[in-house]
Amino acid sequence: MSLTFAPDNTSAIPLHVIAEDALDAWLADQPDALRTWVGAAGFTGALGRVLLVPDDAGTPRMALAGYGTPSARARGRFHLAACAAALPEGTYRLEGLSKDQAGTEALGWLLSHYAFDRYRSQNPAKARLIAPEGVDAGRIEVIAAGEALTRDLINTPASDLGPDALEAACATIAGQHGAEIKTICGPDLLQQNFPLIHTVGRAAETEPRLIDMHWGDSGPKLTLVGKGVCFDTGGLNLKPGNSMALMKKDMGGAATVLGLAHMIMALKLPLQLRVLIPAVENAVAGNAFRPGDILTARNGLTVEINNTDAEGRLVLADALALAAEDKPDLILSMATLTGAARVAVGPDLSPYYTDDATLVSALEAAAAKVADPVWRMPFHTPYEALIEPGIADLDNAPSGGFAGSITAALFLRRFTEGLPYGHFDIYGWNPTAAPARPKGGVGMGARALLEALPKVLSL
Repeated sequence: MSLTFAPDNTSAIPLHVIAEDALDAWLADQPDALRTWVGAAGFTGALGRVLLVPDDAGTPRMALAGYGTPSARARGRFHLAACAAALPEGTYRLEGLSKDQAGTEALGWLLSHYAFDRYRSQNPAKARLIAPEGVDAGRIEVIAAGEALTRDLINTPASDLGPDALEAACATIAGQHGAEIKTICGPDLLQQNFPLIHTVGRAAETEPRLIDMHWGDSGPKLTLVGKGVCFDTGGLNLKPGNSMALMKKDMGGAATVLGLAHMIMALKLPLQLRVLIPAVENAVAGNAFRPGDILTARNGLTVEINNTDAEGRLVLADALALAAEDKPDLILSMATLTGAARVAVGPDLSPYYTDDATLVSALEAAAAKVADPVWRMPFHTPYEALIEPGIADLDNAPSGGFAGSITAALFLRRFTEGLPYGHFDIYGWNPTAAPARPKGGVGMGARALLEALPKVLSL
């Protein structure tokens, strides 16, 4: 689908966005017939309500969209996306929103047109929007395209998106933007010292690989690392069926990183971008890695395997070690890493970890501005003892169940050599449909990061 704005059109239908407390003032400037129509329809400006106003021929001459109250709006986001779904076919022009509101709602409107239609046709959204005056329409379209890419990748089942297909998707993005890409695959992972990536993926039919993409030749260095576990059975610590049902989304970190990378490259941010994606399947076979195994990571740290279902941090460890060797100005990892993060903050928030004060302040401000909520979690150093089993340097799955997301983040931090680092433990899935966010794969944190990067990297 094409998530783009409609061409400017003088015959577009005005869509007046009216909050509940502003309705009376707006009606005071309208003719008697319109006031009567609004009153007879019971339109109060309640959030999500839509009212069409016909002309003498019975065709819409304007539409009203309820914007509710601040407290009602605080309970969700992309409110006009719900109105877009309720409007008849046509081209609309927003009236009555501030510039910041218009930008967010316009993005939501575009995202409301998203449908995962690879396997069956979907009814396209009929109400199109002209880019509101004063917003950066091109930027919004780029962000919508990046989000659609992320959603498509997450929604695609592992039968059609294994490590090889994920590599092909990366190659497509690289080709669109003139980026360089190389892949280290199968036995070459061992020869080039990526033992954890190889070990996790060696039992699968499709060989494990590390995808390495470079773009830009000047400016600060940003490295994005995305967990690309295309399907996770849990390995020999096999997941129960209910827990395995959504494991096609276990590459949601890679999908979100690719969506963000598309945004960065399409908008031509003045930086040097590197994208690292360890792409594997965690499968069951005679050569699968086992509980009790001791593995040696790329940076020399040894890891005791206490649960083969804690594989994401293993493949990320090798990729983060490689990222640190280049000494970038900022490393960001994104992964659907722990169920503990979902217990802590639910599916809607993007929990993140960092010790970088500049990243915190920029990210918190950006998240609020672009309606992409995040929540800072602690790199609580006293918990380091929980990931040190004694028989090896690190434990991939500490017993006890306490602070599961924190201990996973602390594990990853051990591979970043003290460089500026942020880690996102995202869900990557919308469990119930919401305005602009249908049930299924969803990007989390990428838009907030895009907004924050200029401040963090002094672009």
